[in-house]
Amino acid sequence: MTENDMSKRDMIDDLVDIVYPLPDSPGADADEHERDGYGAWLDEVVEQRERFEQNLRMAERFERIEDPRYDALLAEIGAARRERLDAEARMRMLVAYGREFIKPQPYQLKDLAAAAGMSISGTRSSYTVEDIAAVARRIGRQPRFRAEDTSTD
Repeated sequence: MTENDMSKRDMIDDLVDIVYPLPDSPGADADEHERDGYGAWLDEVVEQRERFEQNLRMAERFERIEDPRYDALLAEIGAARRERLDAEARMRMLVAYGREFIKPQPYQLKDLAAAAGMSISGTRSSYTVEDIAAVARRIGRQPRFRAEDTSTD
């Protein structure tokens, strides 16, 4: 990239590169299948990058009308935080499902912990009664009955 090209870049260009990096091309020893797969993957990433850039530029134009202090970087950090919180909530509900809704025996804590990248004790306490209720609402069933389930499996 020339110095002139770099001077034309802005924060949004950088955000596109950070959030949707272009995939590395396959090596010279890649077979036809790998090259075709790379081409399809590259096409998809290029489309995602274009949509993302359009959305950022549109948001920047419209948000600046409402709030002249709008900052695309801070907005993206906020979006990443919301995505992280959503992913954490999804993981809690999935663990709750594995422990509270699977019959006749729930998933073992050690298996859920390994899948979640958590300790067994962290997995045991990772979800709440609210998470169990959310799962019940979503699947339309109540959790399995547990008579004094004190297992530590």
